Amino acid sequence: MIRDFIKNLDIEFYENISLRKYNTYRLDTIVKYLVFPNNKEDLREVLKFLKSNDIKYVVLGNGSNVIFKNDYYDGMVILLNKFNSIVVDGDIVEVGAGYSLPKLALEVSKMGLGGLEFAAGIPGLVGASVAMNAGAYNSSMEEVVESVLVLDEEYNFVVLKKDELDFSYRSSLFKKNKNYIIISVVMKLENSDSLELVDKINKRRIKRVESQPLDMPSAGSVFRNPDGMYAGELIEKCGLKGCSVGGASVSLKHANFIVNNGNAKGSDIVSLIKKIQDEVMDKYGVLLILEQIIID
Repeated sequence: MIRDFIKNLDIEFYENISLRKYNTYRLDTIVKYLVFPNNKEDLREVLKFLKSNDIKYVVLGNGSNVIFKNDYYDGMVILLNKFNSIVVDGDIVEVGAGYSLPKLALEVSKMGLGGLEFAAGIPGLVGASVAMNAGAYNSSMEEVVESVLVLDEEYNFVVLKKDELDFSYRSSLFKKNKNYIIISVVMKLENSDSLELVDKINKRRIKRVESQPLDMPSAGSVFRNPDGMYAGELIEKCGLKGCSVGGASVSLKHANFIVNNGNAKGSDIVSLIKKIQDEVMDKYGVLLILEQIIID
């Protein structure tokens, strides 16, 4: 039944395929169905079909902030990589949810549009980055987002203005209501000097290479920073750098990163997260809040 439905839509579709190359931890989870909708209408039809047939699903961007807990996901993963349009009009940029955020940051900086330099090292797609209000260097997506086109829970395409998005630290409306799916984003940037913007990005890239385990599979920062503190510093003071569970380890380079040593399972990462939380709580009385999303 699902094959006939997908065939009629003429979209890219796979069954029982590994998600290793679709998540940045490089976890070898097998998914029952994997689809790449061509456009927002395809996405709407796919979601209607899944709901009417009671098939669970998850919508992903770059898979850069997720942990597949199990070896098999008995549902559908929907990837929005083909939602990658971009239109630049002065200092206004409208971009698809599936556009690479670091690529966008570098491209607009070269155009002399400032405001996204902080995002050049965030390994996600635009939609997911807005949903989690991704940030770095004391800046975040909420500072540049003007509005978002979404598919709502009744399958309508709706434009939500910035003041409707409920932004907060590493959170937004979209983390609290999974029924909204981001289609595209309108950003307002500022005219600036392109050479200065690109120079800032390049200098920060060098610092990231020196301080983060970019040569190993990870999903970026694991925990939010508690108020007035740094999660990585608390973890390091607990002596947890290098601590391992199965194939997952706390990075020796940056304690707020968990890396896949080559054969990690999602359950290894989840167990290591719990161990870190327990030890930081025992020593400092601080609950580290997970920034990444665990998918069962």
